[in-house]
Amino acid sequence: MTEWVVLDIEGTLSATDQVLVTLYDYARPRLGPWIDEHGDDPAVREAVAQVRELSGVAGGTDELVAVLHGWMDADRKVTPLKALQGLIWQRGYAEGDLVAEFFPDVVPALRKWHDEGVRLAVFSSGSVAGQVAFFAHTTDGDLTPLFEHHFDTANAGPKREASSYLEIASVLGAEDPGTITFYSDVPAELHAAAEAGWRTVGVAREGEPHGGDDFAPHRTVAAL
Repeated sequence: MTEWVVLDIEGTLSATDQVLVTLYDYARPRLGPWIDEHGDDPAVREAVAQVRELSGVAGGTDELVAVLHGWMDADRKVTPLKALQGLIWQRGYAEGDLVAEFFPDVVPALRKWHDEGVRLAVFSSGSVAGQVAFFAHTTDGDLTPLFEHHFDTANAGPKREASSYLEIASVLGAEDPGTITFYSDVPAELHAAAEAGWRTVGVAREGEPHGGDDFAPHRTVAAL
């Protein structure tokens, strides 16, 4: 019996283009000004220190931004990049510049699970701050009350490693990992979750980057 449903976002709940085009285009020109204007913010200082450590860059903001833009171009799931993007998106959602949109089947499924007593959580490469802002400002209103936990690569670990799913199960208090079902559009993430003992469902949406991938041996659906 499923007690928890844990959900990926990009390509599973929302179109990949919303992240790689809309959100990335919003964050890209704002990274440099954000770093300069929020240098006293501990989260920004930590992210900048991590960028320097990972890249070896010792120069100023322009060099940092060049690294961040390179990671964005390659769609790298790098924690300090996600942290900075999340802060920028949080402001964008709060100011009404951004509004999250979902595939048509998503919100009815979330509400049905919640009404049936299934507990919901999110595991996305986007930062927790960005996730919360995303679900708080949607075309269907504030959906944050539906979710009990948010996980990212900072508080759980890489999405393609079984240890991350074991960590999440521990936080959720799930003594039997088989009571957790993970929905994702990325087979490698499903493999890692299955290795940790979770149930898995591949979401193969037509037109999405992973829609035509081989999801075997995971149960696969075209919508939630």
